[in-house]
Amino acid sequence: MSENKTIRIIVTRQDRPDTAPYEEEFVIPYRPNMNIISALMEIRRNPVNAKGEKTTPVAWEMNCLEEVCGACSMVINGKPRQSCTALVDQLEQPIRLEPMRTFPVIRDLQVDRSRMFDSLKKVKAWIPIDGTYDLGPGPRMPERKRQWAYELSKCMTCGVCLEACPNVNSKSNFIGPAPLSQVRLFNAHPTGAMHKAERLEAIMGDGGLANCGNSQNCVQSCPKGIPLTTSIAALNRAATIQMFRNFFGSDEV
Repeated sequence: MSENKTIRIIVTRQDRPDTAPYEEEFVIPYRPNMNIISALMEIRRNPVNAKGEKTTPVAWEMNCLEEVCGACSMVINGKPRQSCTALVDQLEQPIRLEPMRTFPVIRDLQVDRSRMFDSLKKVKAWIPIDGTYDLGPGPRMPERKRQWAYELSKCMTCGVCLEACPNVNSKSNFIGPAPLSQVRLFNAHPTGAMHKAERLEAIMGDGGLANCGNSQNCVQSCPKGIPLTTSIAALNRAATIQMFRNFFGSDEV
């Protein structure tokens, strides 16, 4: 029966960053257990649209194909998500594929996520070490803290939470939920806590915590189920304490 079935896919395409987007429809043979990536691969193998016209293969990003790298993010039937875990059998047809509009489009479904990576640099989302030689085992974290910190470490910088957030757009410099959650993660680390004040200062200004409207969209859309708004609430408390320390002066970290 599957030999006679087909899949209709409407892709929002864009040839270059400076050209207008347009829609192109494709009809491909159905196979059981297909995901969006395998459907796009079928289009790439035989780039002919629904009108029977030869066209260019659709451009998109992918890497791990198991929802770990975050590269294959796109808007599928109006919802930002990972295309590797979007099963065709669970989607309403015609399936509409669009690039995330929070980020500049490079071509077709491929976007430039530099905005998010620049925000991670701004908040210093890493643990600085002295050199590349073996430093031995690091300090241990209490098990209770390690458990929730592990949940925050699942972030794969896919950009889905930024796409879902109404406060992240071309008219706003809000850094978004993912970089904020990483501030909480690295401030909780025994070594990363040395730069806790510096990270908090980075999110206390324009484009930081104050720009969050608490719409909760990020939590609902995160493919890893990261408690992003819980992190933002905790950071609001930490930023308030940091503000008082800045005002009154304190030697505490």
